[in-house]
Amino acid sequence: MSRIGQTFTALKAQNRKALISFITAGDPGKGLTVPLMHALVDAGTDIIELGVPFSDPMADGPVIQRASERALANKVGLKDVLAMTAEFRKVNTSTPVVLMGYANPFEHMGYETFAEAAKTAGVDGVLTVDIPPEESLGVSDVFKAHDLDPIFLLSPTTPESRVAQVAAVAGGFIYYVSLKGVTGSANLDTEEVARKVAMVRKHCDLPVGVGFGIRDAATAEAVARIADAVVVGSRIVNEIETAPEGECGARVKHLVADLRRGVDAASKQTENK
Repeated sequence: MSRIGQTFTALKAQNRKALISFITAGDPGKGLTVPLMHALVDAGTDIIELGVPFSDPMADGPVIQRASERALANKVGLKDVLAMTAEFRKVNTSTPVVLMGYANPFEHMGYETFAEAAKTAGVDGVLTVDIPPEESLGVSDVFKAHDLDPIFLLSPTTPESRVAQVAAVAGGFIYYVSLKGVTGSANLDTEEVARKVAMVRKHCDLPVGVGFGIRDAATAEAVARIADAVVVGSRIVNEIETAPEGECGARVKHLVADLRRGVDAASKQTENK
């Protein structure tokens, strides 16, 4: 079982839901990513999503787009992201790390070369935003051959037939996008999300994480009641962007600890039923 699978199994045994936190590698500074990864874990993150900077992140909203721009200005590329993961692994051998990015950097390195290097660095899963499931079979096979979970996005407009197609090739967990639009959008409709998550579960035994539109403990709690994992990206990146110099880590820890309290409050409600 992968490190991602082990994490979800352990949380389920404790009647807890996962908190998955996203940051962009190299934002706000090249040397700050590994300390931020440890800060996320210290504050209650179960799985880290590490964004690979990309020049045209079409699925991301302006907050994460600006994070990519800052990271690219810091000259952070895929090899740097892998080196940061390896550095993180010198201290933390248990928290799963998922690389989230676009196909071009992985394809440029070569999927086989990338997968081998990613596994060596300590990566556990890869979410490639712009590879559709019908074009992903060969890539998913390469990732699985190197014990990397291929993770896929589903959206509110994904038809049920395509959900089944994704379920057949996915690993680790399914990432359900709660809103139409890009990351950082607002107006989360949890009743609609609950209906969609139930539909996804008809086709897939993997845990379902829900992201987009989660901004505080209250929204994290609402999503944790209906999903196996709460995924938070733009809100954390916004905290990084607006933190005064030298306060980035402390601000992120404070926010993530608040999100953790929201996620755990949902678990306690389940226990008391």
